[in-house]
Amino acid sequence: MVFREPTVPGAHPYRFKGLPVLTCDYARDIVEAARRGLGEVVTSLDAGLSITKVRIEGSVAVVGRATLELSVLEEVAEDDRSVYAVLDDGLTKIEAWSDAFYKLVRTSRWHAPTLEINGIHMHRVKGTFPELDALAKVRLAGGALAGARVLDTCMGLGYTAIWALRRGAASILTVERSPSVIQIAEQNPWSRALESEQVRVVLGDVAEVIGGLPDSFFQVVIHDPPRFALAGELYSREFYAELARVMTPNGVLVHYVGSPGGRARGVRLYRGVVERLESVGFVARFVREHETVVARRKRA
Repeated sequence: MVFREPTVPGAHPYRFKGLPVLTCDYARDIVEAARRGLGEVVTSLDAGLSITKVRIEGSVAVVGRATLELSVLEEVAEDDRSVYAVLDDGLTKIEAWSDAFYKLVRTSRWHAPTLEINGIHMHRVKGTFPELDALAKVRLAGGALAGARVLDTCMGLGYTAIWALRRGAASILTVERSPSVIQIAEQNPWSRALESEQVRVVLGDVAEVIGGLPDSFFQVVIHDPPRFALAGELYSREFYAELARVMTPNGVLVHYVGSPGGRARGVRLYRGVVERLESVGFVARFVREHETVVARRKRA
């Protein structure tokens, strides 16, 4: 199924750049193989999604279409945070300065990178990994995802949208306000499934975009906004009323809340979220294990 509606301004065709990427984990594989005198090594050039062979010739390694000095790879092997795109003429960190500092950050071998904005993680990484964090949230929608039209309010790297697609969604509209985040996602191998014809990326502020979406259209909404201090409007009664408007009766909302400021503030936040959602026509409950509110829009 190709996503054809609703029509909203700001459509941004996601195009994965397809560049090889390196983190310290896979750079170490190459460096260690070279030290052992091997002519090739099996490692990953897409942040752990697959494996491939890399050829080693003396003091250089052939990575994609680039020939990289082992001394450069040794520097990458010591950098446990950055994700590097491999260009024809060398390496560049996947990050961007615009209204803030955006950085794709390595988590662990074979796991997805996370996004940092001004040093703040956009995924839970304590005791889990970004792709597993996204899956845990999406699972809370349960069987409602099968064949559903889904609104993903805050795209980021697109992990929740991708999991919704894998778990049976028919179409997904995902909204991202920062061109820099989309630019980073287009270099991130773990985001490449956003190229699906079933996914439509919209560049814009969802607080504004939502006003142009049709009534009773989405069966599932995944709302994983920045923390309250950064985007309080996305926790407001007015925004929740708009979510209720665009959802079908009995539609499911999965709203990550978290616990910023510790348990006491977290409790106050989720209680306020539940109260505001119920005031605009939802039945809501807090799933403590995932720090997420799951709500269902009441039938008229």
